[in-house]
Amino acid sequence: MKILLVEDETGLSDSISSYLKQEGYLCEVVKDFKSADEKIELYQYDCILVDINLPDGNGLNLVKSLKRLKSQAGIIIISARNAVDDKIEGLDLGADDYLSKPFSLAELNSRIKSVLRRRKFEGNDEILFNEITIKPSESTVYVKGVLLTLTKKEYDLILFLINNKNRVLTKETIAEHLWGDDMDMADSYDFIYTHIKNLRKKLVEKGSEDYVKTAYGMGYKFSAE
Repeated sequence: MKILLVEDETGLSDSISSYLKQEGYLCEVVKDFKSADEKIELYQYDCILVDINLPDGNGLNLVKSLKRLKSQAGIIIISARNAVDDKIEGLDLGADDYLSKPFSLAELNSRIKSVLRRRKFEGNDEILFNEITIKPSESTVYVKGVLLTLTKKEYDLILFLINNKNRVLTKETIAEHLWGDDMDMADSYDFIYTHIKNLRKKLVEKGSEDYVKTAYGMGYKFSAE
């Protein structure tokens, strides 16, 4: 799962991003309004954590931008402000949750999981796709009830594909979602083919149909068609 953290307090942003990475999230960090606005225009995220007080703008305007872009990302406002008006305005604009500083990282993680369940999994603890079952809370995948042994990236890949089933995803989109800013160091997207091939093989060997379709010259699609 890919998270964008918009927080200008270096100590807090470092603490949050370190914790979320340990929990298995891909977390990108920006510390000002302009950088955050550019990110949400260019990339997709599963959840966005937004501070209200930014050095060059108001985080609530980022919520407005996300709604204008029709983003499917969950939005959690994190702020030192505890005013009822700020909370009401943020939620009215379309934020999913509001967390006042100071807060525990465990609580933040719990809020993120709750938002993701509602946004990505229709409130369910499991994702079902024919004979495939994914349990996001455990980061596990089962085929016909049998546990599938996947690498972290293979798990992230099948989750991303299923969340975007029946849509063609380019190699660039897949790479950026799974590796984020680290993709700036890559010379090509050829390694995506290797991850796709390995995932396909593991699924089929456990008795799954081959749902990963190649859209030649474009990318890949997860579909039962």
